[in-house]
Amino acid sequence: MKYLKHIIVLLIAYTLNSCSVYNFTGTGKIDAKTFQVNYFQNNAELVEPGIERTFTLRLQDLIQNQTNLTLTNSNGDLLYEGEIVNYSITPMTATSDIRASQNRLTITVNVRFTNKNKESDNFEKRFSFFDDYPANTQLTGAQLTKSLDIIFERITQDVFNESLAKW
Repeated sequence: MKYLKHIIVLLIAYTLNSCSVYNFTGTGKIDAKTFQVNYFQNNAELVEPGIERTFTLRLQDLIQNQTNLTLTNSNGDLLYEGEIVNYSITPMTATSDIRASQNRLTITVNVRFTNKNKESDNFEKRFSFFDDYPANTQLTGAQLTKSLDIIFERITQDVFNESLAKW
């Protein structure tokens, strides 16, 4: 009798996950088998080399890890494309001697999403996020990597939610 509750919970979870109406990533039923992520160009005024490749790969990885879709180089059922439109560093807080004690890196990405099977899902939207870091730290090496990880994790998840999870 004490195992009956566990069996019921497992059966419900299996049923919900396998019936294609809902899954635990929140994507629901996707009328697509493939997706394509085109290279996101860096069109920001301040250019940090390599971030466009990093963003493109992060978006591909997130979709592959959270769906059963297959990545393709052309003719994907779902198409993600766009460009990095802003990369800026601004001082955020000041010390008593009028120097910045904290800087903020902000990145904005313009995304165009096309669903060949359901045109009503198509959109073009800007996604932006930031990371604050100490002003006495240069935005290179480990600090740059940490900031990009934080920013790209949030932006890619926001793109995923907007395009597939509908949150």
